[in-house]
Amino acid sequence: MAYNTHKYCLYCSILLFFMLIYQVSTAQYKFDKVNNWLKENLPELGGRAVLMIYKDGKIIYTQQENDLTKAQEMTGNMMARRTGKSREEVLKDYDINSKILIASCSKWLSAALVMTFIDEGKLKLTDTIGKFLPVMSVNGKGNISIRDCLAHLTGIKSGNLKESREFTANSKTMDEAMAMIASKPMESVPGTAFHYSSIGLQIAAAVIEKIGQKNFETLFQERIAKPCSMLNTDFGYKPVPLAAGGARSTAADYLNFLQMILHNGEFNGKRVLSKGAIEAMQQNYTANAKIIFSPAEAGNWGYGLGEWIMDGVKDKTRSKAVSSPGLFGSFPWVDNERQYAAVLFTFNIKNKGRHKKYTLLKELIDNAITNN
Repeated sequence: MAYNTHKYCLYCSILLFFMLIYQVSTAQYKFDKVNNWLKENLPELGGRAVLMIYKDGKIIYTQQENDLTKAQEMTGNMMARRTGKSREEVLKDYDINSKILIASCSKWLSAALVMTFIDEGKLKLTDTIGKFLPVMSVNGKGNISIRDCLAHLTGIKSGNLKESREFTANSKTMDEAMAMIASKPMESVPGTAFHYSSIGLQIAAAVIEKIGQKNFETLFQERIAKPCSMLNTDFGYKPVPLAAGGARSTAADYLNFLQMILHNGEFNGKRVLSKGAIEAMQQNYTANAKIIFSPAEAGNWGYGLGEWIMDGVKDKTRSKAVSSPGLFGSFPWVDNERQYAAVLFTFNIKNKGRHKKYTLLKELIDNAITNN
């Protein structure tokens, strides 16, 4: 009996020791201002939000806020009726495992997938798309490079969001989607003008399907999702997925991806991308380009490969911070200088003032980490 009591006390002591270590490791950061920002901005974030921060091998912050306004509840009720889902399912609280559409946050995932083929030597950024997609050459677009596709420099004229989605919604195969894109007019010489759209990433998706001899979803699951333990992330398992905006994910899953980016292509000791691929993605390819269209939430950021360059570097220097925000409000980023990654997951299409708000959020987190 005495032995069991001693063993129990020893167990409690060990548990208490690790709890104290955990408290010390998390208490060093003061996120009061971050908490306040999240609460104050919740109505404009759609009434539901999850924020996670990763640094030094661990998650140092997790907060979820859920407080829908009456108007947001009414909108949710209408969505439930339109989609055939239950009201409870549509309006349920968000947590780190809530799976939602992430819109343009998808671009980062798709670009990373393309870079796996470059790492293997099966593709080069300088390769032209006509080499893999003859329909592009027939329509005078064969000289567009893979780099142009990933940096929105194709020169192909793109319309509004609805028009940009037509080539996936109205196509039964990727080849049909490519035929639709190939028929569009050019608005600039490839590599000279930046037009943020879905076209370039979709072309790149078609190219890697040809090289990999598998559909885009399978390639993504094998090369990015599974190696990064993104078990609840996909592109909808559609015949023609929207590579630039069709992914669904969770905050926990996406933070795993960001860890891989932060650690120069490694996740939990596994090599997913080379350091060279990460560095190539985080350079500004649009510094000297004419800006035809850039979303307001990006401010004056430059663009790399599938991600925004947040610090405005003008040359081929690696950016200190990169991001890939989505139309519905989710905002992931990696800060190379302070060595942390963070993701804000939310769903709200109102983007007025979003860039300023999200820039402030990052500043608050930067200060909390720098001044710990």
